[in-house]
Amino acid sequence: MTQIKPTPDVPVPTGAVVGYARVSSAHQKLDVQIDALTGAGVPSKLIYKEKLSGRSMESRPELLRMLTDLEPGDTVYCLRLDRLARSLSDLIKIGNLIAEKGAHLKVLQQPVDTTTAAGRLFYQMLGAFSQFETDLRAERQAEGIAKYREKGGTFNGRPASIDPARIMTLASEGKGPTAIADTMGISRQSVYRVARDNGIKIGKERKSA
Repeated sequence: MTQIKPTPDVPVPTGAVVGYARVSSAHQKLDVQIDALTGAGVPSKLIYKEKLSGRSMESRPELLRMLTDLEPGDTVYCLRLDRLARSLSDLIKIGNLIAEKGAHLKVLQQPVDTTTAAGRLFYQMLGAFSQFETDLRAERQAEGIAKYREKGGTFNGRPASIDPARIMTLASEGKGPTAIADTMGISRQSVYRVARDNGIKIGKERKSA
């Protein structure tokens, strides 16, 4: 889980104001966001624009370019937080990267402005909610595993990687997909997938007499 880093002594905004605008698909328009950003004083040439969903920051080249271009004292403007990030964890990560550059974040339609104490506090509260969400998910998962075990089930975490050589050996012994799956404790689908990916030939299932 990405944590909010302690807020350093962020310099007073003295640099450029840049904007970030995003819509989820090519047929959507950026006009509303661009008008709001330019109305807030962001020069059109300094607005980074994207038309894609981008579930993580790594899949958005213009966002990454903006973060790379930032200099100390710059301020990043966006219309809403959901334009900048698709999840709380991504938001915290992006905010940390902006802060590391000695830059600021200002959201026009929400009370996020890291040039002010109140704005930094709100941003840190988002980080607390993100951590709470992660802890709650882990707690629910643990409860689910406990209930499953109470009913006689076993849970050993993620299965170890499947050994193609073992599948090849069993196949050479004349075992079919079901027998191989039973022997290795994996699904038939996994047997077929590993066999296909590794060019292993498996015989057909033997029909019962």
